[in-house]
Amino acid sequence: MSTLTATEVRLGSDLLIESPRLRGARVGIVCNHASVGRGFAHVIDRLAADEQVTLAAIFGPQHGFRSDVQDNMIETPHQQDAGRRVPIYSLYSETREPTAEMLSGLDLLIVDLQDIGARIYTYIYTMANCLRACGRHGVPVIVCDRPNPINGEDVEGALLVPGFESFVGLFPIPMRHGMTIGELAQLFNARFALGATLEVVRMEGWRRSMFADDTGVPWVMPSPNMPTLDTAIVYPGTVLFEGTKLSEGRGTTRPFELLGTPGIDAERFAREMNGLGLPGAFFRPAVFEPTFQKHARLTCGGCQIHVTDRRAFKPVLTGAALIQMFRRLDPQNFAWRQPPYEYEHDKLPIDILAGSDVLRQQIESDLTPQAIADSWRDDEDEFRRLRREYLLYE
Repeated sequence: MSTLTATEVRLGSDLLIESPRLRGARVGIVCNHASVGRGFAHVIDRLAADEQVTLAAIFGPQHGFRSDVQDNMIETPHQQDAGRRVPIYSLYSETREPTAEMLSGLDLLIVDLQDIGARIYTYIYTMANCLRACGRHGVPVIVCDRPNPINGEDVEGALLVPGFESFVGLFPIPMRHGMTIGELAQLFNARFALGATLEVVRMEGWRRSMFADDTGVPWVMPSPNMPTLDTAIVYPGTVLFEGTKLSEGRGTTRPFELLGTPGIDAERFAREMNGLGLPGAFFRPAVFEPTFQKHARLTCGGCQIHVTDRRAFKPVLTGAALIQMFRRLDPQNFAWRQPPYEYEHDKLPIDILAGSDVLRQQIESDLTPQAIADSWRDDEDEFRRLRREYLLYE
């Protein structure tokens, strides 16, 4: 439940389109089906309806411009938008950054994507790749800022270690970064020398303490397995299940909240998890049958996470503790997922998700969940200092 009275946050896209900034410009835009603003109007429709702006190209991230492709490493083709008569270029295809040909003739490139607040969410790297390509080809970039749906205060997790970069982690930031996509654009462009001429259109009315339901901004699921704010709140931890043979709930109506595997006694599992006393969460025994992906059509035992206090809840700590409990209760059947994963063919998926091999080794060594979380403290403090100069909001 919201802890604030919902206010009307004005999005960067709304403010940009209502300004004279785009008049006479030939623009491309990176967006998907969730790029809606005031009155549920999609940014594409508003740009196409503006006679003073030429919409010349659309670019889609992972899952496609229409977000109709479910899984990882399923590429989407380039298409033509028949109604608007503009090309739709896929940035999750044979290329993950726009080419010189795609950018040719553009006066600027707009980015309007809804991030989820976790290091591994690939939209922020699609944005980073666009900044790099536009810097190389001399196309200015405007990033329309959007809320971090799980607030802009909390930072959690270890920094990614050099050598473990991938499309689910290009830069040394923690799993839960507590920044907006516009703030990340500034940090990436400046700290990692992407070279773009960058402008961020700030929101009006957003505060760092806000969750998505405090903002008055409509929730449109940003990707196929991110149906609700509840999903987003647990995601920075339970996304780690993608690095295991355990089900992260894909193929159910509660992905990343339902977690399990065949052969687990759900009641015992939930009892053991609740016994850990993790903050802000209750683990309810759950038995479910995924309709697709891992363990499809098989009965899985485990739990559903119910977040009882989202300000106290620690998703990354919780995700690590859950994996550790599944391993402890069924060591014979527990296994790490093997490559490939997100175009990485050598390193274990859990290692590129976690940003190094340290978390895997900590779990295999039966370090307590609190000891694991304590090992992140210096990294979290370092990142809070690093990000300070790029924050746009109080």
